[in-house]
This record gives sequence, structure tokens and C-alpha cells, in this order.
Amino acid sequence: MSTGRDGVLTHGARGIGALLCLLLALLTAVWIIRDLTIAQHGADVWRTWLGEARRPREFTAWATSALDPLLVLGALTAAVATLRGAVPSSVAAGALLWLAAATALLRLPLVWVLGAGWLQGLDGGLTERARLTALAQLTLVAALVVVVVAGRKSGGRAGRRAGHAVRGLPEGASAAYGVVHAVPYGLPDPERPGRPHRGPAVTAAVLLGTAGLAVAGWEIHWQAQLGGAVYRKGLLGDASVFRALLQPPVHWQAAALALLAVGAAAAVLRRAAWARPAAMTAAALLLVHGAVAVVFAVRTGEFGRFAALPVQARLEVATAAFVAAAGLAALVAAARPGTPDASRDADGVLAYGAAPGEARPPHAPPPPSRLPPGW
Repeated sequence: MSTGRDGVLTHGARGIGALLCLLLALLTAVWIIRDLTIAQHGADVWRTWLGEARRPREFTAWATSALDPLLVLGALTAAVATLRGAVPSSVAAGALLWLAAATALLRLPLVWVLGAGWLQGLDGGLTERARLTALAQLTLVAALVVVVVAGRKSGGRAGRRAGHAVRGLPEGASAAYGVVHAVPYGLPDPERPGRPHRGPAVTAAVLLGTAGLAVAGWEIHWQAQLGGAVYRKGLLGDASVFRALLQPPVHWQAAALALLAVGAAAAVLRRAAWARPAAMTAAALLLVHGAVAVVFAVRTGEFGRFAALPVQARLEVATAAFVAAAGLAALVAAARPGTPDASRDADGVLAYGAAPGEARPPHAPPPPSRLPPGW
């Protein structure tokens, strides 16, 4: 039986990673609360997230979009998964890294957008605080990556160091007498804990890849139809496409979601041990992205007169509905439990004699009456 184990996150790394996730969630939650306080009605924030042009109570700008509550929920989920010892280290590390990737992609353009001259009509202190929030979250994202990379150690069963201290014991053996292999030599190595099963992995990969390519295809279409100069404004930011302080430019957001979806599809197709949180992150973002467009189409009556719409408008609505449905289905497929950690149950039958009264496995030789020197 193979004794190789994945690297594991230390307890300190898990604790620091969870703390960083909580700070990421707190920074975004503060701005959501701020939007609720300036709204004329509490539902105005929700309607604004769905694309309606609602004005706040004061002469100011909205700060959040529909993706911000999802980032808060994702950060809290990653924190809980990191703190749970039952979650394999590869899954916890994947949750932290893909939360970092999604946050970095969605916050990066705010560094230059919130410092642009065309925002001079807004409160300078407000835009500066929003920019500092984006910079702080990017710093936390970098810290998350450092924690995951630096907080890993080579895994091993309990008692491995004791086994190595005894000359002649094989790697991974216990210091107790009579190591008995649970699986005969020559059989395939057990799969890594948390690795997605083949059926759900293929399903999630196909859905994420198709939805991501659909979003990317529309971006290629808009770049060709609008021209480079106009499309660049929607990609890098401009007053004509500004919606909220913490919302990236419209084309940047779509391109970022497409990149996350295709990357997660490739990872889950390879059945990497960290692919499930990657797929869940991308699927949730696609679900919200498509659902917002579908709800907006319903509220504006486009669904009611779908047959009368121009061909391009019908394709846009149909693509949004497909992206939302694919995101939901991929989220369900990726959320299914992965391969269990078989080593948790294997350690109890690998050796005996480490504790008084411990039962001797069948067909194992009895321990000697006198243990060898240094045992």
C-alpha cells in the first residue's frame, strides 16, 4: 500500500486562512450595509442589483452589485471549510485559492477605475474609501496565497516520526510491533481525499466549459461589433458604463467569469483534488450572472414578447437563461462529496502493540516476550 500522502495545511495556516476570509467578508458586508442605509427603501438595493436604475436617498452612488453578497457568502463558506478538520487539506486549500482568484479578478480594475478623473463628480472621500477597500482586499488575497503556499507540510500518519526513529522500519510504519498492511502490494493506490468522482466531474466540466465559452463568445462578439475603442471603455472602465463603486466594468466582469469558468472546467475534468471548490466558485458566479440578466428580462417584459424580439436580443436572453441553468446544475454536481480519506480508517489496523490490551490482527505473529533494544 502506498504511504504517500498529500501535503496538509497546518493548524496555524488553517486558522490564519479562516481569519483572512472573515476579513474579506467583513469589508464587503460593510458596504452592503452602507447601501441599505442610503436606500429610500430596503428593496431598492435588491432592485439595483437586478439592473434597475434606482436612486439612493442621498446624492451619492451605490457601492455594491449582485456579486458582492456572493463574495461574502463565499468567504464565509471558505472560512468554515478551512476550520473543519474533516475537510481534506486539498479541498480547504482549493477553497482559499479560488476565493482569492475570484476576489482578485473582480477587485483589480477598481484600483484604476476609482482613481479616474471622470469620477470627480462623486464624493472624493467616498471613492477613496472604496479604493482603499479594493486595495485592502487585494492585500488579503495575496496573504491568502502566501498562507496556502507557506502553510503546507508533508502529510503522514500519526506516529510516522516515531517509525522513522527506529532503524529498519519502512516509511510510514508505526513504532508498534507487527505492521500489517491493510491492502496487499500491487493494488492501485487509493485516490486523493476530496477528489471528485468521475460522473459529477465530467458533468460539471461540460457545463462550466460550455457556459464559460458562451460568455466568452459574447465578449468576442461585442468587441467586433462595438469596435476596439468603445469596447475598451467597457473593459477598463468609463463613465458611460459605471454602475457601482465596487462593481467592475461590465465587459471585465464577463471576461473574468468566463476565465474562472473555463479554468474550473479544466481542473474538474482532470479530477484534481482541489477542483470541487473551484467548480463551486465558478458555478455560483455564473448562476448569479445569468440569473440577474434573466430577472431583468422578465421585469422589462422581454420574456413576454420573446418571439417579437430581434434575433440578437433573443440570443442574449437565451444565453443568460442557459448560463444560469448551467451554473445551478454545475453547482449541484460539484457539491457532491468527493473521495473519502481512506487513511482515517486504515491506521487502526496497520499495527498493534502500541497500546495495552490492543487486539492482534488475524494471521499476525505474536510479539516477542522481550522487545529488541531501542524498540
